[in-house]
Amino acid sequence: MRAAARNAGRENLVIVNTCAVTAEATRQARQAIRRLARENPGAEIVVTGCAAEIDPLRFAEMPEVARVVGNARKTDPETWAEPWANPSAKGDFGRAMRAVTSPLAPQEGVEDHTRAFLAVQTGCDHRCTFCIIPYGRGPSRSSKPEAILAAVRRLTDKGFREIVLTGVDLTSYGADPGGETRLGGLVKAILRAAPGLERLRLSSIDCIEADADLIDAFATEQRLAPHLHLSLQAGDDMILKRMKRRHTRDEAVDICARLRRLRPDMVFGADLIAGFPTETDAMFDNTLRLVEDCGLTYLHVFPFSARPGTPAAKMPPVAGEIVKARARRLREAGEAALGRHHARQIGRVLRVLTERGGLGRAADFTCVRTDDAPPGLLLDVAIERDEGKALAGAILRGGQDCAPSVPELASEAALCP
Repeated sequence: MRAAARNAGRENLVIVNTCAVTAEATRQARQAIRRLARENPGAEIVVTGCAAEIDPLRFAEMPEVARVVGNARKTDPETWAEPWANPSAKGDFGRAMRAVTSPLAPQEGVEDHTRAFLAVQTGCDHRCTFCIIPYGRGPSRSSKPEAILAAVRRLTDKGFREIVLTGVDLTSYGADPGGETRLGGLVKAILRAAPGLERLRLSSIDCIEADADLIDAFATEQRLAPHLHLSLQAGDDMILKRMKRRHTRDEAVDICARLRRLRPDMVFGADLIAGFPTETDAMFDNTLRLVEDCGLTYLHVFPFSARPGTPAAKMPPVAGEIVKARARRLREAGEAALGRHHARQIGRVLRVLTERGGLGRAADFTCVRTDDAPPGLLLDVAIERDEGKALAGAILRGGQDCAPSVPELASEAALCP
C-alpha cells in the first residue's frame, strides 16, 4: 500500500491497517487514528483493514479520517492512483465478501524487515463461531504456484535469507477450484526452486489441515524452519465443538507429537482463547493442560471478545473477572513454558538471523540478543544466559557472516567484527 501510494504521488498520507480480531483491537485502532491526526496535522488519514471492512461507517464518521478503503481494493495500485472524486463519500468498501475467487497475486512485504513476508493466500471459507475475520477478508483465494516461485526468486535475489509464508487460513492454500498444489507441495517446490534460500518459515496454520506433503517436508527439509504456530484456540472437545473448530483435543496433541518425532527440534506456538462462552472450570483446565500435553512454547492468549454478528456472541457468557483470571493463568503457563525452553538452550550454539533493535531469531524462533550487530546477518551465538524475553551469549567469530541479507544495509557490514 505504501509503495502504491508513493508511486501514485500521494506522499501526504497516513495509512492505518486495522484489525478486527477483538473489540480491543478495534478500539485501539480508533485511538491510534486520533493520535496520528494530532501528530500529523494536514496529513490525509486513510483507514483500511478488517475493522474498516466490517464496520466502515464507524470509521468514515470519524472527522480525522479522509478515506476508508476496503480490503478487496487496498493492494490494488489503481486504488491509490485514481482520483478520489467524491471525498464526502469517504470510500469504496464492503466488497470483501463479494471478492471473486480468481487467483490472488502474491503480496511481498519486505520493507523495514530482515525477513521477507510473502502472502500466498487470503480469506477463509470456515465459520468458527467466535470469528468475524471471514467477513473482513472474504472467501479463500490462493496465489498460483508459478507466481509464488517468481516472487521467491525475486526475494532471494535481493539477498533475503528467510521468507515467511503467510495467509489468513494458510493450510487452505490450493483448495480453490482448479487448485492442484496444496501447502506441502508448495513448500517443497519453493525449496527446490530456491536452493540459496536459507530458511523458509510458515505463519499460523490449522493443525487438522496439515497435508501429508507438509508433514514430510518438516521431516526431510532442514531449511524449513522447525517452528509452527498452531490455531488451537481451546483444549476441551465440547468447547472446540461450540467454536465449530475442525479438530479434537487428541488430534492436536497427536500432530504435535508426530511432528516432534519426525523433527525433534520442533517448537510450537499456539493461539488460545480464555473464557469462551459456557466454559466451565473443568473445560478451562483441559485448555490449560494443553500447554504441557502439546509441548507449547509460544502462546498468544486472547480473553474471549464477543464480536457482534457471530454465533458465539449469543451464547451464555463467562463472567468478565473469570475470563481475565483464566487468561492470566494461561499467560503464566506460557511464560513458564518459554522459561523451560530457554533453559534447554543454555550451552548450545544457535544460528541467529539478526534483526533491528539488537535482537535476532534462531530457526525455531528463539529470540537471542545480538547487541550492536547490524540487521540481516547470520551469526552463531553460544548461549550463556536467559534474560527473560531473550537469550544472550557470546557471538562466535568463526560463525559470523558479514554479508547483510538486504542490499541497502551493505554500508553497515563494517560493524561486523
